[in-house]
Amino acid sequence: MTSLGRGDRVIGQATHHVENQPPWRVDVNEYDLNVPLGEAVRTFGAGWAEDDLLEAGRLVGSASFQRDAQLAEVHPPASHAHDRWGFRLDEVEYDPSYHRVIGEAIARGAHTSAWADPRQGAHVARAAMFMLFAQVEPGHACPVSMTHAAAASLQDAGWISDEWLPRLLSREYEPRLVVEGGKRSALMGMAMTEKQGGSDVRAGTTVGESMGGRAYQLTGHKWFCSAPMSDAFLVLAHTRNGGTDEGLSCLFVPRILPHGMRNVLRIQRLKDKLGNRSNASAEIELDGTVGFLVGEAGRGVRAIIEMVQRTRLDCVLGTAAGMRQSLAEALWHTRGRRAFGALLVDQPAMTAVLADLALEYEAAMLSGLRLAQLFESGASDRDVALRRLATPVSKYWVCKRGPQHAYEALECLGGNGYTESFPLARRYREQPVMAIWEGSGNVIALDVLRALTRDRDSGEAFADELAGTAGASAVLDRHVDRTLSLLSRLSGAASGDAAPQARRISEDLALAFQASLMLRHAPSRDAEAFIAARLGDERRAQYGVLPVGTDAAAVVARH
Repeated sequence: MTSLGRGDRVIGQATHHVENQPPWRVDVNEYDLNVPLGEAVRTFGAGWAEDDLLEAGRLVGSASFQRDAQLAEVHPPASHAHDRWGFRLDEVEYDPSYHRVIGEAIARGAHTSAWADPRQGAHVARAAMFMLFAQVEPGHACPVSMTHAAAASLQDAGWISDEWLPRLLSREYEPRLVVEGGKRSALMGMAMTEKQGGSDVRAGTTVGESMGGRAYQLTGHKWFCSAPMSDAFLVLAHTRNGGTDEGLSCLFVPRILPHGMRNVLRIQRLKDKLGNRSNASAEIELDGTVGFLVGEAGRGVRAIIEMVQRTRLDCVLGTAAGMRQSLAEALWHTRGRRAFGALLVDQPAMTAVLADLALEYEAAMLSGLRLAQLFESGASDRDVALRRLATPVSKYWVCKRGPQHAYEALECLGGNGYTESFPLARRYREQPVMAIWEGSGNVIALDVLRALTRDRDSGEAFADELAGTAGASAVLDRHVDRTLSLLSRLSGAASGDAAPQARRISEDLALAFQASLMLRHAPSRDAEAFIAARLGDERRAQYGVLPVGTDAAAVVARH
């Protein structure tokens, strides 16, 4: 008897002699196959990281890693409020597969490598590593992202920085909260949203009473607490000191207090989410919970603003990673499936859809890596100004495009795509969260409008960025002129008149940013097709309607 290899099909009956299904998409190198990503990594200054990215690409493309990604999804975490003796435990138990997935990501610095080794290109390298892991299993990317972002808010936080930053930079992964001798590594979460308000964080009712020094005792609740088994959280609360209201403050809340006792963080229940099931999101109560002030009392929003910018960047990167998975699965299927006498990938209608999906992915990926470059250590004043505007602009548009992109790719697989046995059903459920987390569409669009009207440097830096490709495309030039003209009118309008145009200006700026990046960094054929499809007179909302004359097969072949 011969042994069967992976992908071999057992033919037990004549009814199941099947030759027209592609093999399993496993044991591939997700970095090596992603030609546009490799080109962008080198272009944006992180070519030195390619050996590590190639190794990670082999790992996340392996059958064992993909199996863990699936197991973590079908075996969701469970909440344990009490231990066997009835004492409060407030822990979440994850499947071992989840621990293997996140452990591999932490070992490769997908969380804080850019902080640990801040050389030129470090943030681009970290962004690429983050995308490789998020492409295959998005749930673990939440605590990975929050740990990366929280490090920005803890850079100048006194003893918290001294004690906790080394743990955040560690590449060890220890899932237990309590370890004899103390933990050498840590992950961070955040708890901002309350029942009274999501993005309107000032509407929250959680309060903190001063205990002396920088310690406060918190009372309240949080309606969404992602990754509740994180070692510490950044929390917003209205603080008081001696009866005096200080305003909304940011506090560092560890699960284990400095003297070794458990802090009070009561997990009420886990959310039944639309998207990934591998990572838990919880409703929690704070009842005498100890938190330590980060930044100045009453300046909580200012304390977390750099963290928010980075989590918004990771929303762009996470969406782009999902687009890459969607595209890769669609390409794999259509290159291995025949219909009506030809491979699906070679049939013109399908080729056009695949090419359009590829263009969307590349524009999103370039946006993400360009943004990551703007966060590099030693960024110029112009880069800082540009990222203040380009980050919410990209977050708004790229994350809006994610769900439709996932659906169109899912459709390429036909009925297979609609089943949970294939990854695109999971991806279709997951993509909407990126447009909601860290500010849903209206919130982000209004942030864009505020940045444009209150921060002239950001608008000028954005215009300078677009000026780099002026004259390269008449279609883009006309779009930029219209956008800047609208911007000029909105800058002098009353807020009530400008707000209804917030989404329009955000979309227009995002498309201009993407088109400019495609002109600079993608093949001219691809850039011209993207610009004509998104900005030209024949543009259409649906995928697969490319301008006449587009060499769709050449676009697809590059991916």
